Amino acid sequence: MTDMHKDFSDTFPILQEMVFLNHAGVAPISRPAAAALRRFADQAESIAYVDAGWYKRAVEVKRAAARLINAESSREIAFIPNTSSGLSLVANGLDFEPGDNIVIPNVEYPANRYPWENLKRLGVELIEVKQGADGRIHAEDVCDAITNRTRVVSISHVQFASGHRIDLRPISEMVHMAGGYLCVDAIQSVGVLPVDVQAMGIDFLSADGHKWMLGPEGAGIFYCREELCRLVRPSVVGWMNMVDAENYGDYRFEFQPDARRFEPGSWNLPGIHSLGASIDLLLEVGIEHVWQRVDALTSRFCEGAVEKGYEIFSPRDDPDERSGIVIVNAPERLGGVDNHRKIVNELEKQRIVIALREGRLRVSPHFYNTLEQIDKLIAALP
Repeated sequence: MTDMHKDFSDTFPILQEMVFLNHAGVAPISRPAAAALRRFADQAESIAYVDAGWYKRAVEVKRAAARLINAESSREIAFIPNTSSGLSLVANGLDFEPGDNIVIPNVEYPANRYPWENLKRLGVELIEVKQGADGRIHAEDVCDAITNRTRVVSISHVQFASGHRIDLRPISEMVHMAGGYLCVDAIQSVGVLPVDVQAMGIDFLSADGHKWMLGPEGAGIFYCREELCRLVRPSVVGWMNMVDAENYGDYRFEFQPDARRFEPGSWNLPGIHSLGASIDLLLEVGIEHVWQRVDALTSRFCEGAVEKGYEIFSPRDDPDERSGIVIVNAPERLGGVDNHRKIVNELEKQRIVIALREGRLRVSPHFYNTLEQIDKLIAALP
């Protein structure tokens, strides 16, 4: 485990450039991740693939990703270009019948909305669970929405516009009792929160690496519980989906038995190598330590923001509902979307980066940020 009081400025040079607090958006990559990109480029330029070991390294990254979410093995992990692709694998790969339904919250990020809405053409119903005025998606409301025709509950572990973290276990138990599956958009939790797909009862999980995993855009992970792999029909078919894929002249139309069946063609190797370097860093620090640090940073921000008259929208009373995202509203005299936008723009002029989401201010620090940076943000808030 890494000492959480150490100076990470060498590992994250952005610390010397700005106060970056938008890891729920597009995060900076770590120095090791940048080095992996450069190494790949140098090898591609000088020796091509000869003796480069590119695919061997990618297999190691799969193993690290499996450790990060406590998958049973790397056989349950596929590389994907983005979260939407992983969710679409499930939406397009399961067999649906007219009258089946999908349960989702009504405030999901569009990546976890449109793949399911696309199934309406097959007579599949979308059942929406409403977010409460308190910013929560209540697990009991999700469970109450499940029927004997529910094929999938698809839900974000952490909501992008509230920061609410939901307890997935009761939902997985209920949907499994109904004969359905739990599909999780985990882009706002993997890399910052402990995620255990086995303990949580998750069947499918999708997460791009460019947020809390601190990787580049275009390289993510998809998890499919191994015993379910054969139930999901690959929606894109290519040479790598198949068993004995490297025996090019012997056409054998037989899908891989594990998550490799969801990888139709060549991998995004530079992105995967870079993502792997950041996953290795997160595992070295220890995801529990990462979360303890982020929880301390967000708590410090909430205290200071409240003192300046800001309202915390994110559910924070229960530690199990917290995430790396804090959503706030400015005091009424400064409120409104236009003024919130002005606040974001003015902060950026001071090299302090937060985000505007659904008309509110969103702050999302990572473990390498400092208490001094949080205090600088608080001081700069109007």
